Amino acid sequence: MDPVQHDRVPAGTSAPVTSEPSAAASGAAPDGTPVEVVEEGRSTRSPKDMAMSLLVLLIPIALLMGFSRFVLGGEEPNVVDPTEAVAQARTAGLAVREPVDLSTEWRTLTARSRSEEAGVTLRVGYLSPDGEGVQVVQSNAPADQLLRTELTDSAKPQGQVVLADETWQLYSARRNEQAYVLLTPELTVVVVGSAPDAELRELAQAHS
Repeated sequence: MDPVQHDRVPAGTSAPVTSEPSAAASGAAPDGTPVEVVEEGRSTRSPKDMAMSLLVLLIPIALLMGFSRFVLGGEEPNVVDPTEAVAQARTAGLAVREPVDLSTEWRTLTARSRSEEAGVTLRVGYLSPDGEGVQVVQSNAPADQLLRTELTDSAKPQGQVVLADETWQLYSARRNEQAYVLLTPELTVVVVGSAPDAELRELAQAHS
């Protein structure tokens, strides 16, 4: 009779398996040195890495903006030539006054002439040296009607000023704007905008 063997495993069963935890699972190398355990799905990028990535994205944008500004003139105003609009107004019978001795720092941005039953109106928009918008309106339409259209119904005269031997009326206008108005038998000239008073006077005097 065979002696009893206590370590024999019955057929069809598996012996229990025991194992020591791996170095990665235990957080230590075989020699006992701590090992950094990286959890799946967690970013290991440092703030410095993320800053460098952002810098790589911003450089092309900055270059594109610089190219648009300095090469293509992205911040320069779109200057127009008012000659055609002035010629149309004159052909329609308006005694147009063109600016004389006006500083080259003024930029002409818009110019259009319109003929209506009430009269002919020429509007020229400027960018002042201070960077503000100013419009010069010249018309042979009835003055009261023109002033209501250009300065609102509530516009009131605020005084007078003599420019190049002509008397201009100072008017209130929309919001933070003011206007200089010249009334003559054949023409009404309105200089209106938010530019400083000195610039409005300069532009008005150039049309005297």
